[in-house]
Amino acid sequence: MVSLRFPFSFSQPGGRPRTPTHSTATRVAVAAVVSTAGATAAFAAFSSASSQNPSSQHPFLHNAFNFFFSSGNSLPLWASLSLADNSHPVTDSKTGASFPSLLGDSQKLCGIGLRKKSILGLKNIDVYAFGVYADDNDIKKFLAEKYGKFSASELKGNKEFNEDLVENDICMTVRLQIVYSKLSIRSVRSAFEESVGSRLQKFGGSDNKELLQRFTSQFKDEYKIPRGSVIHLSRERGHVLRTSIDGKEVGSIQSKLLCRSILDLYIGEEPFDKKAKEDVELNLASYLQK
Repeated sequence: MVSLRFPFSFSQPGGRPRTPTHSTATRVAVAAVVSTAGATAAFAAFSSASSQNPSSQHPFLHNAFNFFFSSGNSLPLWASLSLADNSHPVTDSKTGASFPSLLGDSQKLCGIGLRKKSILGLKNIDVYAFGVYADDNDIKKFLAEKYGKFSASELKGNKEFNEDLVENDICMTVRLQIVYSKLSIRSVRSAFEESVGSRLQKFGGSDNKELLQRFTSQFKDEYKIPRGSVIHLSRERGHVLRTSIDGKEVGSIQSKLLCRSILDLYIGEEPFDKKAKEDVELNLASYLQK
């Protein structure tokens, strides 16, 4: 069996529906004129009717409820579960990958996305789902004074806001959850050699081969990553990149350049998933208002 290799072309996910089953603000919508009480009452009415009769006896009500809460229709922020409540995990409806709404004590989930691979331009493979987390206290400490007065919609696509997010010493984690069952650690290493290598050259010039090798060498052949495996790429205090696989730390490197290069893959100008980047920016902006 030939293992999945990455040096082919990667597609950029477009406008596919990917709202989590338990949406926890992966997408912000302005719904100031809509009452949350109305949504709650509608849900209660449906629950009451459903408990008394099968859904087939209430097709209109059942279909309306499914449409409103289906994975293909994003919920506005007021109707979503609050990450601040540390409540339900977020499940990607396309891959089934589940993400906790909170990592540690204060890293909030800001958005989820999907890394896809195109093989010879004929077929797209879902390689891994990913979630981007940021420390709530750091967000307010470094960004609130400058951006707290702006609404989420005003900060959408704001390059300076994104630059400050990447440049400041904000603790962040990118959680990768493997969804392709035939993925090998060698393929992951090869993919990072290409993607991280290009970012290191973009931000730091060509003389960064040693830094790249230090990072990619963490992904040793002895590690197995079956479907469901989790890789954490965490920027910790002092711009330290800490890497773990299924909860086991495999290395840490102090490098602001490396941290920036990793984050750029997911929230930079040319991210793996553009919609996920927009979600991250919008949700981060909304957290500043709390």
